[in-house]
Amino acid sequence: MEHDLSPATLAELRRPRPYPAVSVLTPTHRREPLNAQDAVRLRNVVAEAKKKLEADPAVTRDRRTDVARQLDRALAEVDLAHSEDGLVIFAAPGEHQVWSLARPVPERVVLSDTFLTRNLVSARTAERPFWVLSVSADRVTLWSGGVDRVAEERAGGFPLTREAPNFDPERQEQIGDQPSAFRDEGTRTFLRDADTAMGRLLRVHPRPLYVTGEPAALSLLCEAGSVARDAVHIQHGGLAHGTHEAVWQAVRPVLEAEARKSTEDVARSLESARGRKEFAAGVDELWQSAREGRVRLLAVEENYRITVRDAGDHLVIAEDGDLDAHEDIVDEIVEQCLKTGAEVRFVPDGTLGDADGMAGVLRY
Repeated sequence: MEHDLSPATLAELRRPRPYPAVSVLTPTHRREPLNAQDAVRLRNVVAEAKKKLEADPAVTRDRRTDVARQLDRALAEVDLAHSEDGLVIFAAPGEHQVWSLARPVPERVVLSDTFLTRNLVSARTAERPFWVLSVSADRVTLWSGGVDRVAEERAGGFPLTREAPNFDPERQEQIGDQPSAFRDEGTRTFLRDADTAMGRLLRVHPRPLYVTGEPAALSLLCEAGSVARDAVHIQHGGLAHGTHEAVWQAVRPVLEAEARKSTEDVARSLESARGRKEFAAGVDELWQSAREGRVRLLAVEENYRITVRDAGDHLVIAEDGDLDAHEDIVDEIVEQCLKTGAEVRFVPDGTLGDADGMAGVLRY
């Protein structure tokens, strides 16, 4: 299953497909007992997608057979033992993908000439993915992080390893020097290679970067290359050989402090916008402003959800499953704001007070 929505991947997903490009969305659950229903629900929504293919006169027999086969292959790849909060299946003639999301999605099936990407975009923005590079003299390990976890990432040539440096005992005896791998030219070369590899990865998959290691390791990495200079440094050795849980415990306090500061910054920006008459709140007002490209900063409470229906000149609250209901209007607004260059921040529930879960700073 896919997790990493890079700009290049998103552009590829958004390109037009031969009709029909099928998007299947369903909520999933991380824990018992709720996850017991996920397998049945998933099979049912895939079956619904096949019924829509059968009923659509614009779909030829060959394409219907092809896309149905792609749906079956996607279904076989789903690993519900590692479910998150939402699942998206894309299927089109000759291709399929399965995406696991750390954000709930509405249950729906869409046939179009493009895949439905807004839920992926919103989930990625809410998750705030980041990289952790753990550095030592003989190993550099890469970790992929999200809201509540990190996992080792074997990409871009990582992990990088080398044999332990061989120190010169005669030199140590003559000058009383203690062995230090971080004064070794071989280590400098090793970390320069790590810097180059990380730089290549960041160009393709840009994310905030955190670097862990002993102070000497962090200093040498900065001297050897450039990526660490713009990264957040965490002085904690041993993590290049450590577990994902050890890495998470090391970075978690830093992430929490940054999140608190980010929330405070958003609150100040919104309060200042009120005084300048550049403040908007609520899904109806922000939907209009987003479509006009007027939103400069959008703040969304993490678990805010609302189902609405377009009444023409404004949105009205609707029930899930109502005809023409927008069950993922929040994700629609998030994606529309990102398309027009707005900054989007997800904040803890209750942060926005009387703003009804969503508020923004307008450009004009």
